[in-house]
Amino acid sequence: MDASHELEDELLDFGFNQDATCFACSTNSGFRIFSCEPYRQQFRRDFDKGGIGVVQMLFRCNILAIVGGGTTPRFPPTNVMIWDDDQQKCIAELSFRSQVRSVRLRRDRIVVCQEAKVSVYNFADLHLLHSIETGPNSRGLMALSSHPDATVLACPGLQSGKVRVELYDRAATRFIDAHDSALSCLELSLDGRILATASEKGTLIRVWNTSTTNILQEVRRGLDTAVIFSIAISRSCDFLAVSSDKGTVHVFPLRCFTSSGDQSDEEEDSNNHSAISQTMNSMLSYVKGIVPLPSYFYSEWSLAQFRIPEDCWSVVAFGAKPNSLYVLNQKGSFYKVEFDPIKGGPCTQKQYHNFLEMD
Repeated sequence: MDASHELEDELLDFGFNQDATCFACSTNSGFRIFSCEPYRQQFRRDFDKGGIGVVQMLFRCNILAIVGGGTTPRFPPTNVMIWDDDQQKCIAELSFRSQVRSVRLRRDRIVVCQEAKVSVYNFADLHLLHSIETGPNSRGLMALSSHPDATVLACPGLQSGKVRVELYDRAATRFIDAHDSALSCLELSLDGRILATASEKGTLIRVWNTSTTNILQEVRRGLDTAVIFSIAISRSCDFLAVSSDKGTVHVFPLRCFTSSGDQSDEEEDSNNHSAISQTMNSMLSYVKGIVPLPSYFYSEWSLAQFRIPEDCWSVVAFGAKPNSLYVLNQKGSFYKVEFDPIKGGPCTQKQYHNFLEMD
């Protein structure tokens, strides 16, 4: 995320790498890289009178994408600098006419988001492969699959609440009418098969099949409007986690591909919808025709929750250990927590560190 306009402290940007084995943060003086398991600072780079507004890692390697930011940007906020930390210098540069809102990396692609455009580049030679016009996107919303065998990109469409999905391996484009109101967050699974979206209302998170554009599942964060900060999908696509401005991380079980075997996407969707329909019909048959039920009665509520002590912007990711989460926030806090996948309930905090206090 480009959080320079959101954060009040020196922290300008923070987030996990593609597999959540590390995280990066940037400040008014540079950037820092941390390992999640075990937790430790890997390295820190400070610049003389230079802030970094966006920092993105490429897995655990020495290559990063950085963008200048803060009161005194180290680089122009309109440029993406490719930083080689082995050489401790920039080795390439992409220049744009307007501010860069966010950047996503995979081993063969660099994707850059501006206010109303997403640009896709070949990593090897920085050749522009695709340019996509979007609706207004000041938060730099987009998601990129990281699996080497699946290249999928999701970004806002031209119309509010719509998502554009590029299936590059199939040379196909899909459009999803995700929400009636504007998007606030979206995320892809590692293999790009499923997409999770939230709107500015922040009450519902919808899960989609990127190939068929069918809705697979809908879960409810709550009844009150909220700003969804981040969405995470576990490596095996069996859980989804959401952080919001309500100060709580919610964990939901996913039933999208848990028993798909070798089914096609279409067969998978059909079976999922059939099972959900049969279960719901059985549950509600005894009240049918007696009293109209509010829509939230049908919703799937979270299995587990973690209350973040600080009320601020946060980002969540699934940890390396099964049923574990990592949470970062703009106060510089790193939490490792665990949840019970059967009983659910409050998560158990296992670790806490403040990464801004590291020397």
